Amino acid sequence: MINYYLPEGRLLGTKENYEYISSEEGLRAAQREGKILEATVLLCDSSLCLHLDLCGMTGIIEKDEALLCREGERPKDIAIITRVGKPVCFKVLSVSRENGHTVARLSRRLAQEDCAKTRLSRLRCGDLIPATVTHLESFGAFVDIGCGISSLLSVDSISVSRISHPSDRLSVGDRIHTVVKSIDADGRRIFVSMRELLGTWEENAAMFEAGQTVAGVVRSIESYGVFIELAPNLAGLAEIRNGTKDNDIAVVGNYVAVYIKSIIPERMKIKLVLIDSYRGDIPSKKPRYFTDVSTVKHLDFWRYSPYGAPKIIESVFS
Repeated sequence: MINYYLPEGRLLGTKENYEYISSEEGLRAAQREGKILEATVLLCDSSLCLHLDLCGMTGIIEKDEALLCREGERPKDIAIITRVGKPVCFKVLSVSRENGHTVARLSRRLAQEDCAKTRLSRLRCGDLIPATVTHLESFGAFVDIGCGISSLLSVDSISVSRISHPSDRLSVGDRIHTVVKSIDADGRRIFVSMRELLGTWEENAAMFEAGQTVAGVVRSIESYGVFIELAPNLAGLAEIRNGTKDNDIAVVGNYVAVYIKSIIPERMKIKLVLIDSYRGDIPSKKPRYFTDVSTVKHLDFWRYSPYGAPKIIESVFS
């Protein structure tokens, strides 16, 4: 059974979606059945109407039908213009013949309203949901959590390892998994997190052992040392050694080779020694999920810190 409330773009290549949008009969059936479908926006005209490719037929989304807005608000022009070249979801309002051509009048707003009422209104903090990255800002990433409805993934929720900008971890178009972090009082804004799916300190540290030399990326430089990320949820500390080239290679954002001097679970510490700049292939930014997102649908609680560690890092959802 197809989930019609996925982030935009995930229905586009399905057989069922193609069967509905590839014929006039299919579009009329979708109208009767209230189906949510997807197609790619070809252009935005001077009236801010979106024109969609429906396998040779034309689909039109009027400005007021382009997205779901709060009561009293109107769609922002930029939010409509930026849909060109991208897939959008919609419901079929009507199908008619205009100047000898089949034209379908469509509504993205109704599809989003359906998603908000049927799917998003039932979410609880701790629920795992798929998302697609749509925009990056210094404070976080905006992600599509269903039918083009946006949610904020704040920069501190992307990983435990501190990053200076979401682009250190994500790119526009990335398909990711998230957990519902909070929902505002009126239920209209949902905030998500990602770090809870990227493993605890112990799970990440188990991938390494003392005596190894591995690749890492410099994330911050302090007076007492350099924090080097070994994995999205794991960083170690390297001291700057006087009279060496450490200062030359310890530049925020640089990939470096580091020697693992020791791993101390009870203090959540990994001591490192800078060896040299890393000249190999840059590791993929694709996240590794330690939570089985195919079977786990909800988290009540997540603890990053090892039990017994003096510093507690955890998330409580229930």
